[in-house]
Amino acid sequence: MKIKIGSTNNIKVEAVQEILQDYPHLKYASVAAADVPSGVTDQPKSLEETVRGAMTRAKNVFQECEYGFGIESGLMAVPNTKTGFMDVCVCAIFDGNEYHLGLSSAWEAPKQVMRHMLDDGLDMTQAALKAGLTDNPKIGSAEGLVGIMTKGRLTRKEYTKEAIRTALIHLEEM
Repeated sequence: MKIKIGSTNNIKVEAVQEILQDYPHLKYASVAAADVPSGVTDQPKSLEETVRGAMTRAKNVFQECEYGFGIESGLMAVPNTKTGFMDVCVCAIFDGNEYHLGLSSAWEAPKQVMRHMLDDGLDMTQAALKAGLTDNPKIGSAEGLVGIMTKGRLTRKEYTKEAIRTALIHLEEM
């Protein structure tokens, strides 16, 4: 069995590889990564846009494989939060006929980060850099801003795994 991931971000690739080990029918699959377009902005600003980006990645990578995985993080409007938005990760798995979707838990970035994202059009990494919360320009391929904000209690990889696990519910052998 072959699985392709629509991203070369090592956090996303490692998350898929690690999660597959928990599924007997998938654990021996070969996994390949490819950089494919998401069809959405670098920083999706709605749940709809984030889901669309994950689905587009999954479909764009689906060639000569059983499953294409698309993973996209983005914002979604959440009432009564400090900034009006939370970040969520979406995993879309495409099997050639239909999509299987899963989401992670959601979390709220600090106000100054959100302001840079919404007002200045920056992605989360750029906004975290500008806000002085990190000096790592590749934070999205490391622990992520969620890792910084939780002091390592929840890393970007673990957060991504949540979305993958919930998407894999649809492929679970019963």
